[in-house]
Amino acid sequence: MAEFHKLIANVREALEHQVAAPAHNGEAASAEAVPTAQAARRVELASQFARELQAVGGHFLGTPTPKETIACVLEVATALNARSVAVGAGIFIDPAPIVDALERAGIEVFRTAPVADDAARAVLRQTLAQCDFALVEADYAIAATGTLAMLATPERPSSLTLVPPVNVILVSIERILTDLAAAIAAIGAEAIASHRLALVTGPSRTADIEKRIVLGVHGPRELHVAAVWQGND
Repeated sequence: MAEFHKLIANVREALEHQVAAPAHNGEAASAEAVPTAQAARRVELASQFARELQAVGGHFLGTPTPKETIACVLEVATALNARSVAVGAGIFIDPAPIVDALERAGIEVFRTAPVADDAARAVLRQTLAQCDFALVEADYAIAATGTLAMLATPERPSSLTLVPPVNVILVSIERILTDLAAAIAAIGAEAIASHRLALVTGPSRTADIEKRIVLGVHGPRELHVAAVWQGND
């Protein structure tokens, strides 16, 4: 894995400081930056995020395209022998094709939606507790710490990532930012003031009892993350 990260860094360096080859007619080539430099930067941030995520016990599913993401989610569902999945509303990633694939595989899908009162909220939590995993899109990811930033909304309630025993989180690769300060700036003060912001770093763990690490006590015991590559570069 370390060699992979080194390779990514070398690719980025080569792209951002490349020496342009002469044009075929002998004229000097343009020194204009090429779009691949941005793509290399995204790969570098995704690579750093993956390393930090795995360091805290998370599982990185790679940088699939939206179409490839379907197979990634199905692979996790098969490994878990999942029978039911809770799916939150997407932000930039349309979950509909994934939902269709899950249902074709015989897996029951529960789509979260706004609830009217406490009684309905309690029913929602009971339903989520019976799901084998939750599929959620994060607002941002933080490369420096392997953290996911998620704003709770009625269509993506905070219970969606807290109650099911396993989380599969999707994040657009261009929304992987360098550090917490960049994520806070991108989300904005107004959104933070009006929504509950969850910062998730790895599976839930505690050492309250005899200082022994136990996973999944206050949240999911497993965390799988895919950085979805949606750009044209």
